[in-house]
Amino acid sequence: MMKLVDMVKGFGWMALKLKFVMFLFGCALTVQGQNPFVQSIYTADPSAHVWADGRLYVYPSHDIAPPQGCDLMDQYHVFSTDDMVSWTDHGEILRADDVDWGRAEGGFMWAPDCAYKNGTYYFYFPHPTGSGDQWNSTWKIGVATSSEPAANFEVQGYIEGLKSMIDPCVFVDDDGQAYLYYGGGNLCEAGKLKDNMMEIDGQMQQMQGLVDFHEATWVHKYNGLYYLSYSDNNNNVGNQLRYAVSDSPLGPWTYKGVYMKPTGSPTNHGSIVEYKGQWYAFYHNSILSGHPWLRSICVDSLFYNEDGTIQEVNQTREHGTPYFEPALAIPGTIEMEDYDQGGQGKAYSDSDTSNNGNVYRESEGVDVEMNSPGNYNIGWTNGGEWLEYTVEVPESALYSFELRAASPDGNGKFHLKIDKVNVSGSVAISSTGGWQNYQAFTVPDIPLNEGTHIIQFFEETGGYNLDKMIVSKSGVLSAGKNSVNSETDIMLFPNPAKGSVSLRFQRISAQELHLEIRNINGQVVKSFEKYISSEEIQLDISGISAGTYFLLLQSDKKQLTKQLMVYE
Repeated sequence: MMKLVDMVKGFGWMALKLKFVMFLFGCALTVQGQNPFVQSIYTADPSAHVWADGRLYVYPSHDIAPPQGCDLMDQYHVFSTDDMVSWTDHGEILRADDVDWGRAEGGFMWAPDCAYKNGTYYFYFPHPTGSGDQWNSTWKIGVATSSEPAANFEVQGYIEGLKSMIDPCVFVDDDGQAYLYYGGGNLCEAGKLKDNMMEIDGQMQQMQGLVDFHEATWVHKYNGLYYLSYSDNNNNVGNQLRYAVSDSPLGPWTYKGVYMKPTGSPTNHGSIVEYKGQWYAFYHNSILSGHPWLRSICVDSLFYNEDGTIQEVNQTREHGTPYFEPALAIPGTIEMEDYDQGGQGKAYSDSDTSNNGNVYRESEGVDVEMNSPGNYNIGWTNGGEWLEYTVEVPESALYSFELRAASPDGNGKFHLKIDKVNVSGSVAISSTGGWQNYQAFTVPDIPLNEGTHIIQFFEETGGYNLDKMIVSKSGVLSAGKNSVNSETDIMLFPNPAKGSVSLRFQRISAQELHLEIRNINGQVVKSFEKYISSEEIQLDISGISAGTYFLLLQSDKKQLTKQLMVYE
């Protein structure tokens, strides 16, 4: 059975803007500046460099489908551009079969890097020598060389005397001295390389001053200072990218903060490079596949503040268009099967490209089944998948979102993002007694301003069916414009939280705030320096034990609290 709107929408596709340019004499298709910028294969861990030929080259790892965790990563490709719009795939340059000292089973070709010195390109890659269960204790940093940046690499061996760690990064300073960085398991080490680029000159040393280091070291230089960026341990909704600075390539380092929030993939791995006068941040996400181990590399502009700190990177991508014309207005009911148009990576992300229900929007990958004549639900949910809905809000107010979901076993989780901000924290879906026994799970009192908004329903886990979201007005917004007047002026997310929590302020001008976290007995467990309320603030809550707390916010005009849940 087909809804009338499907018949109407079928004719609407002809009016969509073209996203591709067809070149004459071969009809090659080139994606025009969109994220992810590689869509022919799955890629992750981008290492970006600008070489003497004036092109920017990216050396990523390669996720192979169907995935098996990250075990099957293999077959390194190289991509390059001269305009940050059109990208060339130079093809495969190396795979596990080329490494005679590697594990017999192959795979495990993780995040690489490349460096240039004295006419030779040096390609560094982590790979274990041990078979079976010995892989994680036998990592080596292999080296392959070529006279070209994207072809004819030959394995020369591996760097002797290193620990079993991953993610090599090689930084060549202005004086020609090269430094090797690597890490994993909360440890980052670095040391000088000899001129042959394959031996350590002296001893590796631990990098001091890094906060919550996990992996993915990258070093670049800006205005005479060294910047060490890395992935943290924010495992709840995905790794963040943090950074620290130093006046020496070997530290000690001064921690500066987070420059990229989670991408929707449980991992992240980034690089930072300047090209033609603009700085760029490379990273990966999972929006094309909806699967945590089928990732895709992306790039966005990066900007520095006057004091040298890095502004948070705005992760861009193309969104879909409303399923209805005009877009649904709320308050109202959003049928979950009426997600936006635009397809995988724009309107939705589904880990299985087939439509298992095959009764509604059959050509798309979202799994829709009929539960009664003319009624549908989303089924076959899976962690990492998401759906987006463009809505119109006619009145600035507080709104509650009532999700109707069904689960025979419980243990499901989701969160809601509105305009890229997690407004709900992680919400649990308990057992309802069956796949078609729907119950309400409510996200209350979300402040929304008048206008167009994009709602993203993110499946942290699967194991439930989705019927609809009923959105109702639940309150009015504070009339105050120049001070923190009520809890509706502040968004605290995620909540419950672990490691860090963010504050976003609504409709207020800049003012100084003093922030404290207190336990249920009123004792201060952590206090923070003064912040300016016009910005989004991220607070480090690592080290705070699981439990219920209160975040106290004080300005010169008002004092109020927000309840905060911390989990282990």
